[in-house]
Amino acid sequence: MEKKKKTRIPSESLFIILFTVGIIFLLLSYVNNFKGGIFGTVTNAIFAPIQTGIERVGSRASKYRADSKTIDELTSENEKLKKQNENLTSKLSQIQLQSSELENLQKLYKLDQQYTGYNKTGARIIARGSDNWFNTFTIDKGTKDGIRTDMNVIADGGLVGIVIKSGRNYSLVRSIIDDTSNVSGMSLNTGNTCIISGNLQSMTKSNRIKITNLENPDNKIKSGEPIVTSNISDKYLPGILIGYLDSTKEDSNQMTFSGTVTPAVDFKHLQNVLVVLSKKETGAK
Repeated sequence: MEKKKKTRIPSESLFIILFTVGIIFLLLSYVNNFKGGIFGTVTNAIFAPIQTGIERVGSRASKYRADSKTIDELTSENEKLKKQNENLTSKLSQIQLQSSELENLQKLYKLDQQYTGYNKTGARIIARGSDNWFNTFTIDKGTKDGIRTDMNVIADGGLVGIVIKSGRNYSLVRSIIDDTSNVSGMSLNTGNTCIISGNLQSMTKSNRIKITNLENPDNKIKSGEPIVTSNISDKYLPGILIGYLDSTKEDSNQMTFSGTVTPAVDFKHLQNVLVVLSKKETGAK
């Protein structure tokens, strides 16, 4: 004999039946004003779990909405803080730039006072050569500002170089550290002359340039001696500080010395310079 198959009521149908029965008992309870008894007991038994489930779902939904709101508020606040931080960083950079600019201008002012005998104009460096040094560079002033070829350029208390080309709104400067540069110098204390030659290799290695043909018969010139432009140069005005004697050794002719000089100017961090608006007219280099 075949076994009878058990009829199974789907869970959805069972829920609908129970829900319907609960509604009926609930209505009967209210109509007959039953506060207890079988109607109230059955009604509570059916609807209590449903109500609890609804409350849980509602509580979770409410918590989700609150969490979502909190996340949105935090995200918005984070974006505001980022913008504030960017604004503060930008303002700090501007202040630092202005402070650096002010410091450079103060140095130029002191330099201007140091060489009061010369008429000068300030200029900003707008480009430089391909090397890491300011051995050649371009400034933002030219012929319309009175700048001409062979005018001297100074900064940081000392000689930077000389103008080798001048256009209407710009000028090209070759500094004393360039390999092609030669400056007639002299000891500030003794007046003995020498030649200062640019040397980028020496600058890269030890931040020094070459000195040759230094006359020092009595060995009076020592390390640390200031070296300035000499009176006999045909392009450089006399008395401008070039640098400080670092070391010397006697040449094979036993009449002159050679060595190195530490420049007075920081040729890696130049930003502004002064151009002397007068030229050396006579003398032999």
